[in-house]
Amino acid sequence: MMKYLDLKAINAPYEHAADEVLQSGWYLKGEATRRFEEHYAEYIGTKYCIGCGNGLDALTLIFRAYKEMGVMQEGDEVIVPANTYIASILAITENNLKPVLVEPDINTLQIDDNLIEQAITKRTRAIMIVHLYGRCAYTDRIGDICHRHGLKLIEDNAQAHGCRAPQPPKGGVHSADPLLYPSLKDFAKKNRYNPTEAESVLWQILGDKKEIGFKFRRQHIIDQYIADFACLESRLVVEIDGKYHNIKEQAEEDAIRTRIIEKYGYRVIRFTNEEVLFDTENMIKKIKALCTPPLGGWGARTGSLGDAAGHSFYPTKNLGAFGDAGAVTTDDAELAEIISALGNYGSQKKYVFDYQGRNSRMDDIQAAILDAKLKDLDTANQRRKEIAAIYREKVKHPDILIPQSDRASVWHIFPILSPRRDALRQYLEEHGVETEIHYPIPPHQQQCFTDSTAAANSPLKITERIHQQELSLPCHPAMTNEDAATVVNLLQSF
Repeated sequence: MMKYLDLKAINAPYEHAADEVLQSGWYLKGEATRRFEEHYAEYIGTKYCIGCGNGLDALTLIFRAYKEMGVMQEGDEVIVPANTYIASILAITENNLKPVLVEPDINTLQIDDNLIEQAITKRTRAIMIVHLYGRCAYTDRIGDICHRHGLKLIEDNAQAHGCRAPQPPKGGVHSADPLLYPSLKDFAKKNRYNPTEAESVLWQILGDKKEIGFKFRRQHIIDQYIADFACLESRLVVEIDGKYHNIKEQAEEDAIRTRIIEKYGYRVIRFTNEEVLFDTENMIKKIKALCTPPLGGWGARTGSLGDAAGHSFYPTKNLGAFGDAGAVTTDDAELAEIISALGNYGSQKKYVFDYQGRNSRMDDIQAAILDAKLKDLDTANQRRKEIAAIYREKVKHPDILIPQSDRASVWHIFPILSPRRDALRQYLEEHGVETEIHYPIPPHQQQCFTDSTAAANSPLKITERIHQQELSLPCHPAMTNEDAATVVNLLQSF
């Protein structure tokens, strides 16, 4: 029988990882935990990592800490994907907050960012994205929505350890029209050598990284346009408008230009020649205010894309412990401090309790194992990607849908959809291949939520279709290409 997940084979190299801890006589909140927290924060790309008991606790503590900080209060709303594991929603309801369920996109199986904004009300305080199946749920549009509405972005990263946000298009963080690029490049070069007075003044400021703190480019090509100045790190475009920009037709063209540039994840700020030349100090203040990297980022790892993220290290995860464990990652020092206290009975100092906390701590044995496995995580994820690539390329069946999303994924789960799901699962089982279903009943149809705010007021057709048709194929680093070929051949002959 081909196991769905061969934990014994995956964990065999790490069976002695905790020997040092076992010999030390110190098993909780010790050096092993401190070391893993440091290494995992560095790996994810955040300033802080706080270990806790499990993934549900990690998410629950984030919301609890925000309540302690006054950012949220009971009854506030959190937008969350309807297609998720129940823990995502339990963390919200545990804090007496209201989950607002938003349908996924059938092509990505992640929250549909086209539907988020219409779900926002005056009580909305946060959006939780769930990197379900190991696939990145973040989009620049979600980051922009959070920025414009002043919402916290919280990540459920229980299934996507090591996943990165999609990389920029080849050739840099822009996408030039290939037919226009040669002429645009020549025109941009001429503009650099023949700047207007306002452009010269502004370049003296933006060209000096010490002045703003970020590196800018001038005459930077984006799609069919040449931006006056662009900062790739903070994804900010600065444009200078002469008097002709006041003409109605030109203003309409500027609006179109801005919308297209924004599609590439940039924010656009405009100044008149007069503002650059005669109100320079105020202009610099405005640029500096926007010159901070927006939420998310090309190539950044999931778990560092928002304000805070919850991680699960349940044994089946890509980075799995030998028992239960979890963590929160964030760049917010105050949030990290409060979460650390809340998970330790509410105490930051022995026998002194500032909060009514709980007992949710990562033990040193699990920390030592996770630290050892962290070194091999990227290699293990790469193997998962290789198995997934075989499935995606080879499986062609009218009753089997493999979502062909361009979203980055570390394939914690390889989901397929089939209207004949149950028959297909039985067929594979009879031929020696184990599968799983993630998940047979969506959260809003669970008994525990039928009379609560998590229950949907109307059918969630896409979510319900996914849960009726989803089947998870074996996809893990202990598999061989021959194993994957066996699964492919069985699917093709179904």
